[in-house]
Amino acid sequence: MRVLLSFVTGGLFGLGLFLSGMTDTQKVQGWLDIFGNWDPTLAFVMGGAILPMAVAWQLTDGRRPLVGGSFPSLPRQELDRRLVIGSVLFGMGWGLAGLCPGPAMASLSYGGFGGVIFLVSMGTGMIAAPPVVQRLDRTAAST
Repeated sequence: MRVLLSFVTGGLFGLGLFLSGMTDTQKVQGWLDIFGNWDPTLAFVMGGAILPMAVAWQLTDGRRPLVGGSFPSLPRQELDRRLVIGSVLFGMGWGLAGLCPGPAMASLSYGGFGGVIFLVSMGTGMIAAPPVVQRLDRTAAST
């Protein structure tokens, strides 16, 4: 049941990304080009994602999901070095490629060779990040 629900919700998420234009790299880069030909339409997509999730986190307090173990916990509220560095790297990759992980997966079927290169690069970064973070933490702790 969990796999079926994951398949259906993942498909709906991908469809939503496609219909909203999040898989269109030119549209995403237009959103990020605030000093040029800025396209504000993706603000509605982000608002449409953030608002329901904020409500969902409030509604899940003390509840359990119908399938699976537990709901994800609220993100940490503190601004630290990890969050800042990760946000900068994420934003740089998003701006350069016009894709973030969800839309990259959704566009895999038609993204061509560039989409595959993005996914391989993203996967490499995801694998490389934990050891780099551990090394940075050790370095910071020793100084």
